[in-house]
Amino acid sequence: MKILQIMGGAREGGAEEFFIEAVEALKNKEINQYVVINKKNQKRVKKINDLKIPFATASFSKLLKWPTQSVINKVISEFKPDIIHYWMGRASSFLVKGKHINIGWHSGFRGVERFRKCDYHIALTEELKKHIANQGINSKDIFELPIYTKENKLNKMNRSKFNTPKNKPLLLSLSRLHQVKGINILIDAMPKIPDAYLWIAGSGPLEKVLKSQTANLGLNDRVRFLGWRDDKEILMATADICVFPSRNDSFGAVTIESWAARKTTVACKSPGPLGLISHRKDGILVEIDNAEEFSKSVNEIINNKKLAKTLANNGYNKFQKFYTEKVFVRNIIAIYTRVLGIKE
Repeated sequence: MKILQIMGGAREGGAEEFFIEAVEALKNKEINQYVVINKKNQKRVKKINDLKIPFATASFSKLLKWPTQSVINKVISEFKPDIIHYWMGRASSFLVKGKHINIGWHSGFRGVERFRKCDYHIALTEELKKHIANQGINSKDIFELPIYTKENKLNKMNRSKFNTPKNKPLLLSLSRLHQVKGINILIDAMPKIPDAYLWIAGSGPLEKVLKSQTANLGLNDRVRFLGWRDDKEILMATADICVFPSRNDSFGAVTIESWAARKTTVACKSPGPLGLISHRKDGILVEIDNAEEFSKSVNEIINNKKLAKTLANNGYNKFQKFYTEKVFVRNIIAIYTRVLGIKE
């Protein structure tokens, strides 16, 4: 089975990071892979190179498309893939018709115009599958495929690296600093969580605004902006509670990463967390944009160690059942096999 994996994204982000993990998971699984990736992200290029998977780079420019199209056409001619897997909309905008099957991977609740020429589609959740179907894509051509994460067995880092005491509750947010992620609500909640410190790991357009909000609330002594991090696993291992105030998220990889580290999660009721978390069984769900409820839920976890441990253990069990690398590989190979069978 020969799969051409194409990722056009240049910026840092959860979907871009998971692409590398998916390619790595499929290595040596009786699948012959070739990768075409955006040359602007040298860290991603290096990771693919380190995996010793053949690859080509391209610009994926929206204005001047022919250079990237030329690279893809050359790879198709030489590699002769059975399937081309386009990861997100930018990659799909360079779709090539041929003897191969084209599959588009949808990472969020967006329009499907760039995906319409795909033969099949992959959605992270059932809700995202419905969203895609509601835009005219045949539901029979859409497969649900959750992402995965690896079990986090790392030791805690020394919190003094970020000027944080070791004996205080530590909250962790892993997120782009974007309006849809709701970080402003999390910061608004912090004055009513007086015992806790907060690490915000991520970058984005709202960085200056959120830092100003933090200063205006007098929180500079308890809130740390860490920037974009490539060591999210050790940050999660070090934290006590994962906080996820997103207003609209199609999946929320942070949730399963929290479970994989046996941490408790407090999240807003955006589509992703709603589809993952069973309220008060393996996490806490609160209303979107409700800083008061968010602070109360976090304080309850801080003050109720038994509840915190129960939620974390149940989350870990759910991770083991549904969101491991083994489960992901089994499911994606089943999809590849099925579409090839359908074509035959």
